[in-house]
Amino acid sequence: MNSNKSSSIVTFVAKAILAARWFILALFAIALCGFGIFAPQFKIDASADTLLTQNNELFIKTQLANKKFSPAEFILVAYQPNSKKVFSQGAINDIELLSKKFSQLERVETVNSMLSVPLIESKNQLMGNVAVDELNYYKQNYSPSDMERLLSDHPIFTDLLVNKQQTATAIQLVFKENPALDSLNNKIVAIQAKLIDGELSEAQQTELESLKLEAKTIQDKIAKVRQQEVLSIESIIQEANLDANLYIGGSYVVGIRLIEIVTQDLFYFGAGISLLISALLLLLFRSAKWLLFPLFACVSSVVITLGLLALLNIPATVISANFIALQLILTLAIMLHLITCYREVSRDKPSMLQGERVLETLKLKIAPCFFAAITTSIGFASLMASGIQPVMDFGLMMLIANGVTLLIALLVFPSLLSFFKEKDESTELSFVSKFLLGLKASVIKRTKTYIFVPLVAMLAISVGITKLNVENSFIDYFHQDTTIYKELSFIDQEFGGSTPLDIIIDMSPSVGLSDLFMRADDVNKLHLGHAVVDAFDATGNVTSLINFTSLAQQLNDNKPLTEYELDVIYSLLDKAIVNQMIGAYIDTETNTMRISTRIEDTLPDLNRAELLENLRADLAATGLTQDSYQLTNLFVLYQDILSKLFDSQVATLGIVYGALAIVLLVIFRSIKLALIALVPNVLTTTTVLGLIGLLGIPLDLMTITIAAIAMGIAIDDTIHFIDAYRTSKSEQKLDSAFAHTGLAITYTSTLIAVGFGMFVFSDFMPSVYFGILTACAMLFAFITDLTILPALLKSFVGNKQKA
Repeated sequence: MNSNKSSSIVTFVAKAILAARWFILALFAIALCGFGIFAPQFKIDASADTLLTQNNELFIKTQLANKKFSPAEFILVAYQPNSKKVFSQGAINDIELLSKKFSQLERVETVNSMLSVPLIESKNQLMGNVAVDELNYYKQNYSPSDMERLLSDHPIFTDLLVNKQQTATAIQLVFKENPALDSLNNKIVAIQAKLIDGELSEAQQTELESLKLEAKTIQDKIAKVRQQEVLSIESIIQEANLDANLYIGGSYVVGIRLIEIVTQDLFYFGAGISLLISALLLLLFRSAKWLLFPLFACVSSVVITLGLLALLNIPATVISANFIALQLILTLAIMLHLITCYREVSRDKPSMLQGERVLETLKLKIAPCFFAAITTSIGFASLMASGIQPVMDFGLMMLIANGVTLLIALLVFPSLLSFFKEKDESTELSFVSKFLLGLKASVIKRTKTYIFVPLVAMLAISVGITKLNVENSFIDYFHQDTTIYKELSFIDQEFGGSTPLDIIIDMSPSVGLSDLFMRADDVNKLHLGHAVVDAFDATGNVTSLINFTSLAQQLNDNKPLTEYELDVIYSLLDKAIVNQMIGAYIDTETNTMRISTRIEDTLPDLNRAELLENLRADLAATGLTQDSYQLTNLFVLYQDILSKLFDSQVATLGIVYGALAIVLLVIFRSIKLALIALVPNVLTTTTVLGLIGLLGIPLDLMTITIAAIAMGIAIDDTIHFIDAYRTSKSEQKLDSAFAHTGLAITYTSTLIAVGFGMFVFSDFMPSVYFGILTACAMLFAFITDLTILPALLKSFVGNKQKA
């Protein structure tokens, strides 16, 4: 396809847009109203599952394990008195007051605390007439000193209800089950389990999606109730006005706190960036018209996207919390290129009527804007090849947003603009124009310097790529002054860790509670496994049937018990108490037993991959073969994600580089121009990755998206510059390229960098890093597009390239 034919197609499309302007605006009005109705239904899902890759083997095995051992839904309220001891009457009164208030919440089934659990002094109490469930503070009226004696170094309740230092205690709110949801989840897990051995049939896949949809409806209702419950708990704590620090914990609480942060990042930063953009637009253009047009395009694109995502049932997660701000910035970037071009046309050809000005603008910009949007989409599409579900979902969300932005900018904006009366346009800011003229002259004069100096500087920074790492802590995702950080860190440090890790061990064949409580070889196997897990500094609280046997031995004057003695003691215990104490650690149906621990996420220099590797090696040393146990739960799932981050980064960048090379070749129909266009953008991405490594910022689910997104956005300016260069009819092509695109590149780079810089105020550290590093990427792209790019064009293309 030659340039004349391309020009004819562009002219035809531009004329078609203006000819259909009434139809376009009518369709736009319908879309805005229609999708606007659904926009308020856009959902935010900040549950832990949104950070995980679902339907893989590890996730399914964890779901199966959770189903076997039936963990109850609960919230933990940690109580740390300020001026009194935990084992004092004042503290006991506080716990009693809070427990009574918490028990009045509608969904609360049980409130467990150090006052309600059975505290057994000797095995004689088990043989007496008093029921075990009556051996608690409420029934026996233990004194504070008795409570301290009975709970000191308790094999089960230490780090569960009282911390080791005995400076804090916990109240556990256990919630009622939802039979309908439990039934649906069991069916879902049963179908997903078949994925371990192979693919699902079409009927099974259809049934699975139907069950998930049904379960999601119930989960959404429960989520709203949970939010209200947390507010009620906070209200109870506030009204009690106790002389103590109280912290609320639990996976559902973390989800609610994350929703608060996601909501803040979605809307507060969207509004903040809009205000900042408004101020900068007024400064740059000094015109209400050029303020309202971009703002209208930004707002309408976001509203339509929100409605579309709501209809497609694609929620915002922690990873995609910044998508509104990102879409605002993308919309603004393309609008600035169109506006600066229109203003330039108006100043150069003041005799043109409004329709002619808009048509000329479209003829000049429709192709580069379209191709720039394609390259941006490639950046987002590459995220879908990451193999990490939350990142893939974010890529899909941004592909939709970018498509909406392109349609509004290239169809709606020119259609609206064509109805305005032509007016004289003001000149651009003189200091910006002078800067660009000086830079252009310097590049032409010192071409080699502008190639090698930025190149060497950026390559030096790129060395930091060798220092990239994926070791990061979930707690460190939050500012230290946030509620969620204080809650997570306190419970992590004082109550035996925060990230659960389970070791599911196979028992001897055909042995269950109906036979003996446990066989000697299983007790020995569990003892060894428990000791191995407990030996690591990173493992906080470790719980298994060994805790029960330790308690039994303690009650037996520290004498070891035979398997038969254990069985006798077990038979004497109340079944409800047994379930509470050990029921979640043995499953007779599958003949498995569980060791449960929580990893201390705040431990300095914690290396998660090394921890799992050493744990497997130590378990093997005890005689446990790899096929006789499995590691499950959140710690393993999260580490699985982290282990894939580096490979994912390489894969997404490889796809971006390859796809962009092909697209640039199609756009410019020149291998030389395509390679020149890649140079500044490859430099930008490698420099950003090097900066991440040098600053010691770990790769996480958000930072791995920066390089691909930055290249997708930054290459837009490269395309605009080269398009202006190659289509120029002037002998001084660099003069023309700087004149046509220099201002737009300066404005877009400034606004994008400042906009992303706003994320420094986020409470979510990955968003802070995302904003700062993307802003740096835009700065690097600005430097390379106006130094290395024109220098390369002058050196290797010169004035030989024909339009």
